[in-house]
Amino acid sequence: MTQFDQALKTGRRMARNARTAAGTALDGGEMMRASGDVIAARMDIMARGLADPMRADLKELALMGTEKVEALSASAAVAGRALSDVMTTMGRDAAAEAETASRALAAMSSASSPAAAAAIQMTWALGWWSRAAGQALAANTRLLKAQADALAPLHRAAVDNAKRLKR
Repeated sequence: MTQFDQALKTGRRMARNARTAAGTALDGGEMMRASGDVIAARMDIMARGLADPMRADLKELALMGTEKVEALSASAAVAGRALSDVMTTMGRDAAAEAETASRALAAMSSASSPAAAAAIQMTWALGWWSRAAGQALAANTRLLKAQADALAPLHRAAVDNAKRLKR
């Protein structure tokens, strides 16, 4: 792949990351607005239940806890899997980089001249910089996706509840 092709690929990935981040921010705002609506509606339901316990909406009162637990559990499961995957990838990348550095050090130690050793070192250093930048972008991509995926069950629960409680 040419440097130009690599730059295009990187640019497209960065644009996707920006779209993911923007979408997650919008979903977060929508979730906050919906949560406020749900809290207001449920406060009214609780107040009416306290005023007339015989007519309390027990079904809705029971949902208040179970829905949160379900949404938080789903969110935590997604986040846990995603973060585990990110850490596994980062560990694999670190091990591969240690191996690359070890090979570069061996090559430098057996170089035919100081200039050859410096050239080997420069090649390794420039390669490291490129690999590190690519790995950072890949990690950022995975973390943005993890954030969006972890928010999804919470967003869905809040928005669905707000719609249902507007009746």
